[in-house]
Amino acid sequence: MKRKYKFTKLIAPLLCTTLLFACSNTEEESSTSTSTSTATEVNIESLSTLGDSDIKSVVSGLVSYSDDDLYTEWETGEVTSIQLNGSTATSEGSGGVVVSGSTVTIKTGGVYVLSGTLDDGQIIVDAEDNNTVRLVLNGVDITSSSSAPIYVKNAEKAVISLPKGTENTITDGTQYVYDDAEAEEPNSAIFSKGNLTINGEGTLVVKANFNNGITGKDDLKITGGNIKVTAKDDAIVGRDLLAIKEGTFTITAGGDGFKTTNDEDAEKGNLVVEGGTFTINAENDGIQAQTSLYTLGGDYTIKTGGGSPETVAVNQNAMGGRGQSTSTTTTTTTETSSSKGLKASAELAIAGGTFAIDALDDAVHSNGNVLIEAGEMTIATGDDGIHADASVLTKGGNITINKSYEGIEGAVIAIADGTIDVTASDDGINVGGGVDGSGMDMESNTSSDMMLQISGGYVSVNSQGDGLDSNGNFVMTGGTAVVSGPTNSGNGSLDYNGTFEISGGLLIAAGSSGMVQASSDTSEQNGILMTYPGTQSAGTLIHLEDSEGNTIATFAPEKEYSSVYISSPDLAKDSSYTLSSGGTSTGTETNGLYTDGKYSGGTKVVEFTISDVVTWLNESGVTEAAAGMGGRGGGMRGNGGTPPEGMERPDRGTVPGTDSSTTDQSTTTSDSL
Repeated sequence: MKRKYKFTKLIAPLLCTTLLFACSNTEEESSTSTSTSTATEVNIESLSTLGDSDIKSVVSGLVSYSDDDLYTEWETGEVTSIQLNGSTATSEGSGGVVVSGSTVTIKTGGVYVLSGTLDDGQIIVDAEDNNTVRLVLNGVDITSSSSAPIYVKNAEKAVISLPKGTENTITDGTQYVYDDAEAEEPNSAIFSKGNLTINGEGTLVVKANFNNGITGKDDLKITGGNIKVTAKDDAIVGRDLLAIKEGTFTITAGGDGFKTTNDEDAEKGNLVVEGGTFTINAENDGIQAQTSLYTLGGDYTIKTGGGSPETVAVNQNAMGGRGQSTSTTTTTTTETSSSKGLKASAELAIAGGTFAIDALDDAVHSNGNVLIEAGEMTIATGDDGIHADASVLTKGGNITINKSYEGIEGAVIAIADGTIDVTASDDGINVGGGVDGSGMDMESNTSSDMMLQISGGYVSVNSQGDGLDSNGNFVMTGGTAVVSGPTNSGNGSLDYNGTFEISGGLLIAAGSSGMVQASSDTSEQNGILMTYPGTQSAGTLIHLEDSEGNTIATFAPEKEYSSVYISSPDLAKDSSYTLSSGGTSTGTETNGLYTDGKYSGGTKVVEFTISDVVTWLNESGVTEAAAGMGGRGGGMRGNGGTPPEGMERPDRGTVPGTDSSTTDQSTTTSDSL
């Protein structure tokens, strides 16, 4: 549940430098989106702080592993054995061990092998030298009713090793007596004030009844182990760095699953995952980085906030989903809690891994940028599938968003490669707002710096709101994009406020006709926009072929439709084409698009000759574009024009932004981390 707080200042318009555009417009040209403006293509390498570096090379600069971090055999070395005997313990070896009742204190560096049970006691590391303290948990069951069962109070570095075949259980109580009352520390079942590494192949079970499960106040590295944490609040926390190389993790958390917390140093607070298997059930965020989050691989099953709702609500009270606002005041939103799948304050970069995310809130969220280079993602969410306050850039990967309010949202969205399949109860892909638009109340701000760009890949959208929506400009230079929906005449399969210039790729957008838009007249690639006299049933084939019978496109929309826009490199001016309806195809079908097949049995709807960048059609043939509609450098919403006769807006009350007394025009801000 989100709680709103009202502010009177409009969020400052996003500048070219803010969004790292490769643009050279003058201030006058870039300050306003007009029907004659020309969209500037985004330099995709500038949409991430990584630049043209790949994610793997960035990670190698952030994280390194020493010999101490990797598991080694301990039996043949010099060790100190600690035998836990219920209410006390004994030690044997040359290490510095002090036993006082049920408290075992380790005073010097070295290798310490712990076995047995400690009913209500504590292992404290308080080393007086600068050597690494290695705790080998060789089958232990340690419980403390009043503090952290394992407390690394002072050590140059601490390592917890889990030998193969062992099971080790750490359990705390529901109340702590703090060693440092001012800092309220320790506050985790395993707590280290300094650097901590966990390695090995054994099992570590942490039952954190007071607060957090495992905390490292500096760097926390995990290079192996079967780790099971149940925590009242956060499960695994690293302050400056949390780096996971390998391991199997089963996490149940009343707060976050994995997180970093350093918000004082922009170079710290990063979270890096190179591999592992993760099953995370968190009330709040699954994996949350205070600064940046990087994944190179791994297998993730993440559920947050109880998972996505069975049905994602639809906003019925705004034009084009959330609508636009020209007011100088907005309502902003902060969250008292966050239940996102993956989350970062700065960069969220994915270079691999298999993700199954079921989130109450955004599945993938960054207050900065999202970069996806590779990986497999299956997403169900009660809000946005992928959200960035700044930019979303995909350079690869397979992304399936089965359930969302909005599929992908950001101030700039650039799709260079990858396969993206979006199902949304509002907009499928939405450029607008910038600052955390996740929430049903966002009013989009129009800016010439906002951009949707498709230069490659395959995009499929099934939406109840706008299909491809840009509150700025839209550029398509390559790739394939197909849109099914909306059916609501207050939305459009394409919606842009600036210009839409297409110079390459295949685009098919079928949906309602009340807010229909085509490309701008400045486009280099031709297209057609067909408006049908009646609603066509979902699955009814649309087939376009040239005068020689060559297929341009065959498409079966997943929703009923009354208009379709098709743009293809194969549409040539002064050439003749035929548009047919119904029938069948023997081709391979993907999201309604048929390839490499033979079409037959359909009904010819219209024959025509391409006459312009956009050829407008109805059942009688070529017609004129309806006044105020797309194809003239903008659209009805972009121009704010009056709808043509017979295409009036549905009765929704006052359109946001037309009444200066309107106060419920909300833009959400970055949520609390």
